[in-house]
Amino acid sequence: MGRPRDTRVDEAILAATRELLARHGYAGLTVDAVAEHAGIGKAAIYRRYATKQEMVFAAAVHRSDLAPPPDTGSLRGDLTCLVEDIVATLGNPAASSAVLGLLADLGAPSALADRFHASFVTSQRAVVAELMDRAVARGELGAPPDVDLVHALLAGPVFATLYLQRRRPDGLAERLGRMVAETLRLEDRAAGHGGHATGSAAGSTTA
Repeated sequence: MGRPRDTRVDEAILAATRELLARHGYAGLTVDAVAEHAGIGKAAIYRRYATKQEMVFAAAVHRSDLAPPPDTGSLRGDLTCLVEDIVATLGNPAASSAVLGLLADLGAPSALADRFHASFVTSQRAVVAELMDRAVARGELGAPPDVDLVHALLAGPVFATLYLQRRRPDGLAERLGRMVAETLRLEDRAAGHGGHATGSAAGSTTA
């Protein structure tokens, strides 16, 4: 049985990565510099992250152990909370320094892209699946929708607002949460799955 991981080292790595991203940007950040700034050996980083890209994503956006937002009692409320989380993670200064560079590194099919998908995209997908399962359990949806499509419907507009349109995301979470919830219910009824809006689901939001 191995030694328990030192969470102080975890936090030192993430804090150093964020600080160096702010100073030098994504292209200027190296694992060597993070190790020196954190006061640790480079091996400690590679025990946690196989690549610079995984380390940067964990520091700037989110770690691989992603938790779903609290149950608000409605699909619309849950989606609104999730979009608020996405806005917060993609809109923070460290993410703004890193996201476009990360996407450039991860754009082509490769072992790096596969590792990234397994570590981070899979955890995002699991969060969306949890919210869809809640909606089915409440009776708001008759069957779970396409989780990958819902994931894209939530993350895509946030990315476009922040990085393509360069607009402030004021009110985006509430509007997008409402639109996606209404679309999913319409699609569910059109597919004949029998979902229906419950009392809590019909409210504006409980986020």
